[in-house]
Amino acid sequence: MNSVILSKTYNAPPFCEKEILRYAGCKEANSEIAALVKSCINEIKDKLTYKVCYRQFWVKICDDTCDFDSFTLQSKNLALNLKDCESGIFFAATVGVEIDRLIAKYGRFSPSKALIFQAIGAERIEALCDTFCVDISKEHNAGTRPRFSPGYGDLPLIAQKDIFAVLSPEKHIGLSL
Repeated sequence: MNSVILSKTYNAPPFCEKEILRYAGCKEANSEIAALVKSCINEIKDKLTYKVCYRQFWVKICDDTCDFDSFTLQSKNLALNLKDCESGIFFAATVGVEIDRLIAKYGRFSPSKALIFQAIGAERIEALCDTFCVDISKEHNAGTRPRFSPGYGDLPLIAQKDIFAVLSPEKHIGLSL
């Protein structure tokens, strides 16, 4: 399998205001909230970077153990998700640090803006991950399974350390734990 860590930079996927509102916990947006969302999008849209690093691994499943040669992960849910797969692609993605800076800045004096920036960050990273998965599916001429991440189901967050160890996202895309 590919022992090389690859990286890609993407153009901004289209913003989905409906998803931003969902992440912000808004069922409906009045004109004031809609204007706030548009204002926040305009403030951040040119400050985001869309980067992914990834690596493909062979996988062997035995009960609830997923063996990726370089490391193993214990997860019944992940094993079920990868059932009948020969390989898997691990990836890390980032939209950059600017969104975090704006969340921190507005968290001090405009909690509503901070909330919207948090929701935009969630929508942006999901849009980037969706774009990457479509790209990989086309590149490999194969379907992809649903994304699975540490913290999903029974895969503990501590598994991030193993994934970061094999991807080195700090070096490739500036992402750290």
